[in-house]
Amino acid sequence: MAEILLVLGDVLDLVDDPAIAGDKAHRYYSPGAILIEDGIVVEAGIAAEIKQKYAPKLALEDCRVIDHSGHLITPGFIDTHIHFPQTEMIAAYGEQLLSWLEKYAFPTEVQFSDPAYAKQIAELFLNELINNGTTTALVFGTVHPQSVDAFFSVAQKYNLRMIAGKVMMDRNCPDDLSDTAETGYTESKALIEKWHNQGRLSYAVTPRFAPTSSPEQLQKCQQLLAEYPDVYLHTHLSENKAECEWIKDLFPHEKNYLSVYDNAGLVKKRAVFAHGIYLDDSEYQCLANKQAALSHCPTSNLFIGSGLFNLAKCEHHKVTVGLGTDVGGGSSFSMLQTFNEAYKVQQLQDYKMSAFKGLYLATLGGAKALDLTAKIGNFLPGREADFVVFHNAPTPFLAFRLAKCTDLHERLFCSMMLGDDRMIKQTYILGKPAKNAAFYASTLYSSNNAQEELA
Repeated sequence: MAEILLVLGDVLDLVDDPAIAGDKAHRYYSPGAILIEDGIVVEAGIAAEIKQKYAPKLALEDCRVIDHSGHLITPGFIDTHIHFPQTEMIAAYGEQLLSWLEKYAFPTEVQFSDPAYAKQIAELFLNELINNGTTTALVFGTVHPQSVDAFFSVAQKYNLRMIAGKVMMDRNCPDDLSDTAETGYTESKALIEKWHNQGRLSYAVTPRFAPTSSPEQLQKCQQLLAEYPDVYLHTHLSENKAECEWIKDLFPHEKNYLSVYDNAGLVKKRAVFAHGIYLDDSEYQCLANKQAALSHCPTSNLFIGSGLFNLAKCEHHKVTVGLGTDVGGGSSFSMLQTFNEAYKVQQLQDYKMSAFKGLYLATLGGAKALDLTAKIGNFLPGREADFVVFHNAPTPFLAFRLAKCTDLHERLFCSMMLGDDRMIKQTYILGKPAKNAAFYASTLYSSNNAQEELA
């Protein structure tokens, strides 16, 4: 028998980009309701109308009502760029990208040759995402296949929609983090065969970035994309000025950074390029023409000192954009805090970014970047019921501030500017509550001493 849920609350989602559709881009139902059947949205709307329209379903004994009346409900957040192996090194001090990789990222990632360690971090990482309201993410593993096995095994246990891949890196990196063009191909192929389209899991071919992949390895990436047309391509692009200069030295015959990937056949639909700060007009246009996407990672771009992402240019060229936390270069798992920094980055460029645009980038925009709008991103019929419930009073001060809000935009803007994981009252995965602070606390530390320190 079908499991039927009626979720009550103030329901908000996006059906288009506010930069294109204006106020028609969002839908708001207050008091609202979402009818869910077997984890799939049947319809969202005004509560009284949903109750009347679906009265026979709601009269069934197995129908459950989840009452979040007065609380804001949005689709689950979609993080379009994040590194799960860098969880333990978040907030690493004092370096910019290339030295940061050498000093912090690479030494941390070496540990993921140990499957038990990889699984422990995957548990912590995924629970941190859930606690912050993130229900889908595009995720870097390490060069070790066991890192991806560990990640997917935990994600599958929680029934999360996740996309991940083994890093491919055959030059300009430590020997114990290096593969070859051939082993990167064969290991990635085996992982695709094992995990891609298993339940809610998908695979991303994942060259770290052009400086650490030889032309031969980039061609092997293209071969994987040709053999498995529905997998993703996930890498970095034009994040840092020194990195961009390095590209010129490594690829002197290429027109620009993006052309390195384009000439290797990697710029396509379902290709997501993190950062994209230092692009020329031809690169924006190439991304748009080939339906590739950018992940805007503002906390990382500010923390590592990389630069300012130009959202207005993306809109002008019609480039698809999602938001990414980019942990551990990024300094927070929270998509609310990611919006906080994105707003400031755009303010510095005379672009006034609305809260509706921010929610779009964190939900439907991310779904578009991942080519998943038929499954996630809003509450249209047939979408998977991944959603978050905002807290009205996560702290005394926020309760005070939110009570002063006079309209929906102010309420959403304050929640996104001032909120963090405490703003997320509950996260639902296919209609089932997933945020569990007691379980999460038990996974944070493996030693008794650490537990005692917490107490």
